[in-house]
Amino acid sequence: MVSAAIDEQAPAIRVRSLVNAFGDQVVHQDLDLEVRRGEIIGVVGGSGTGKSVLMRAILGLRTPQGGEIEVLGVDALSDAARDTGLIQRNTGVLFQGGALFSSLTVAENVSVPLKEHYPGLPPDMVHDLAMLKIRMSGLGEDAGGKLPSQLSGGMRKRAGIARALALDPALLFLDEPTAGLDPIGAAAFDELIRTLQRALGLTVFLITHDLDTLYSICDRVAVLADRRVLVAAPLPEVERFDHPWVQEYFHGPRGRAAQAAKPKEA
Repeated sequence: MVSAAIDEQAPAIRVRSLVNAFGDQVVHQDLDLEVRRGEIIGVVGGSGTGKSVLMRAILGLRTPQGGEIEVLGVDALSDAARDTGLIQRNTGVLFQGGALFSSLTVAENVSVPLKEHYPGLPPDMVHDLAMLKIRMSGLGEDAGGKLPSQLSGGMRKRAGIARALALDPALLFLDEPTAGLDPIGAAAFDELIRTLQRALGLTVFLITHDLDTLYSICDRVAVLADRRVLVAAPLPEVERFDHPWVQEYFHGPRGRAAQAAKPKEA
């Protein structure tokens, strides 16, 4: 078996000629995308464009029908990557809704990846690491002993972030992280993501419909349409891209409001 190893010089993610299909329904055809290390890239697209399908393929949760995927320089579709769990140990995921285990406390939820990938760690160390991640997510220590049902929606998302950071990943995947939050809560969550990204040097792959999130924290935006990535660029360039969906999305009433509210450059 050929061993897999992280390439520190490679892009965080490189996707080439990707094909994803469900029977006769082709979701992606010859899709290309490159994600740079240390950036927050927002992934947008209309319903049915396969944003979550793309994320799941990159994470190895589904096998595409064609193409190549590299994560941190590792062939994500290779047996070596799958057998060693190398990519899983270097990626954290916040699924839409948080996907916490309802019967476990927050601290126990955060401990799950640590116990899975490092079974030899002493229980006290696992607990201490879990509590560290809980504090990093902006939750108080008292949240560690609570069940997910005892938390607000925003707190559950922060608990999900704590679990996603359990293994100190280089890559963080977020699927609609501000969905269901009020504007104040969504803005606070955006600020948390940007703060963690800067402090930890994370690369963030962020699926969202939230225009405020795009304008507040994303370095680049990738637009999915017509079974591929139309454009992946900073927002000013994306706004100028000549495609009906792009123009309607970024220059409609909500797009204009988000542009007007975006942070001013220092």
